[in-house]
Formats: sequence, structure tokens, C-alpha cells
Amino acid sequence: MKIIIAPDSFKGNMSAGEVCAAIEEGIRNAEAAAGKKPAEALKLPLADGGEGTARALTEAAGGRFVEVRVTGPLGDPVTAAFGLIHDEKIAVLDLASASGIELIPRGKLDPLQATTRGTGELIAAALDAGARDLVIGIGGSATNDGGMGMLAALGFKLLDEGGRPVGPGAEALIRGARFDSSGANPRLKETTITAACDVTNPLLGPRGASAIFGPQKGADPAMVQVLDDCLARLGQCWIDAGLAPDVEQPGDGAAGGAGAALRICLGAKIESGAMLVMKHAGFFEKISGADLVITGEGMSDSQTLKSGKLCAVVARESHAAGVPAALLSGGLGGDLPELLGLFDYAASISCGETSLDDMIRQSRRDLVFAAENLVRAVFLGKR
Repeated sequence: MKIIIAPDSFKGNMSAGEVCAAIEEGIRNAEAAAGKKPAEALKLPLADGGEGTARALTEAAGGRFVEVRVTGPLGDPVTAAFGLIHDEKIAVLDLASASGIELIPRGKLDPLQATTRGTGELIAAALDAGARDLVIGIGGSATNDGGMGMLAALGFKLLDEGGRPVGPGAEALIRGARFDSSGANPRLKETTITAACDVTNPLLGPRGASAIFGPQKGADPAMVQVLDDCLARLGQCWIDAGLAPDVEQPGDGAAGGAGAALRICLGAKIESGAMLVMKHAGFFEKISGADLVITGEGMSDSQTLKSGKLCAVVARESHAAGVPAALLSGGLGGDLPELLGLFDYAASISCGETSLDDMIRQSRRDLVFAAENLVRAVFLGKR
């Protein structure tokens, strides 16, 4: 029997690698109880462009990590890391590790001031390491600065009417009068960048970065409008500089507009984060001959199905290969029958806990039990 274990992380609880290990333990427990020959269990910790993407790709490819001190989203130094894979020719990094929402306590979120500068510093460090092919996961940002902090760290400038660079953060963008690319890091011209992202929002408007994602980052309705105006000013500066005809492409609104900055100023190609990670992790080669794929995440609901989240993509691609897919999730919500329209098996791992804290505390135990229960059911079906 061949089982592919291909989960996302359980956000804020277990990494994708830890989820894989717990599921494998459950599989082995089921085999021991049934007296079955050990299955071939292939562990593929995955991600979809958010936090954990760099780790998933680097571990899957057997690469190494490089730690760097960079500017955090509110200006304090933080330690971020990027991975080097495929003979260290490719660097993989997460915007979230340098500019992520989880780096800021909930009560201190400030999308008007938060900056992506640390992400630009992380990119520069990857270039210093010799990488000229970058894969950047852009989910999980705390920022709404249109990626201008990232660009500033790479030598680009947004100038005010007096020819002075505007300051950091989204609020400063409203003073922008001219975008200057003359000081950009010359190594960028020989660098290929792929942004891992499943967000299709444009930069501006009711479906834009500020309106859709600003509230998650601490913006009230009045601030959302200010943020949108600031991004509109930056977008117009890009257009006036002849860099792009518009800021309405799918993905431009990702990471508070950093998607637009990557596409317009750094020539990045936007790809599905889940598909990108699965490709680099070898999912499509390893699924050949598999009997079952087990995936999982912290919470599964309608967004799992409608937003192209990792588990949904894993199920879709498993079915395309003729392999059933099972979902073991921290919790299930939304239209539950819809989940069974995509997954062959879907279950919450919770074993009676009544609080989120208890669920998190017992999550590994519960996941081992759920995986064992699933595989025991498979063995019953084979009798």
C-alpha cells in the first residue's frame, strides 16, 4: 500500500512537517493493530504561498536555510530566512517571514505604517548568496504599502513633489509624485522571480488589497479608504513612469499590493502557490501508483473550496491521477456536504475538546488518532 501524506500546516499550531509525522505515526499504529505489512508512506509537507512555503520547498528539495536579520513590519529587526535549493541556484523565501502579520501582536497592527522593507532586504540577501532564480511566497503579510518598502530596499524610489523619497509605510504613498527606477539593484535584471500566490484581487477598489484584506490587518472602514487612496497614488506613479498600463491584473492586490510591485517593477510571474509548491516537492511524480492521499489543514470551510487553498488543490490533482483523497482537518465549517463533493473522506480531528486552547494542546494526539482511525477503516474495506 502506498500513501502520500501531503498536508498544509495547522496554522499557529503544527508545521506541515509536524503534521506529516503525526499522520505517519497514526498509519503505523493502524498497521500494527491489524498486523499489516508497513505501507510506503511518502511525506510531502506543503504550503500554498503563505507562511511555511519556503520551509516546505526547501525541506522537500533537501536544500539549506540561510538566516538574515532584516527590518520587521513595524521597523524593529527580526530574523528571517530563505532556502537555497537545486544546487543553490534557486532561492525560496516567504514575505511573511520578514513582513508577516504573525510578527505583530494583534493589538499593535497598523497597516498605515507597516512596511515590506524586510522582504526587499531578504531578496537582496538571496542575490548576495548567488541565487538568480527566486520563488517568493507572498501570503500572510501585515502590510498595505504596495510593496514600496520592498522596492526601496532594492534601490527603487518613490519621490515627492520636491524630489525627496517618501517615508516608509502606506500612509507615505499619498505624497508620491514620481517613481524612480534608476537606482535599482542591477542584479535584478538577470534574475527571474516567481510569486507564489492564490489571490486574484486587483490592487484597487471594492475587491482590492485595502478593502478585502485591510480589515484583517487592523483597518477600520475609514482607514480602508485612506489605504486605497494611497495605493492609487502609487499605482498612478507606476503608470506615469511607463512601467504598466494598469494595476488591475489578478494578483496585484496580494500582500497589500506587493503582488503589483513584484509584477510591475521586478517582472515577476504570478503562479498558483499550491501548484508551485506541489511541483517543486515532487507531488506529481510521487503520486504515481499511490492508493491514497491524506491532506489536512487547521480549518476547512467554504474558503477551502472557493479560494484554491492547498487541500482543495491536492484533492483535485489526486483525483486527476485516479487516487482518492482524504482530509484530516483541525475543524470543519461551512457547507459540510460541499466538502464531500471534493474529498473522498473528510473529518475533524477534534476529540471532544471544548475550547480552542484545548484543541491546540491536544492536536498532535488527536491527529495521530484520526490518521489511525482512517487507515483502520481502509483496512476494513479491504477485508
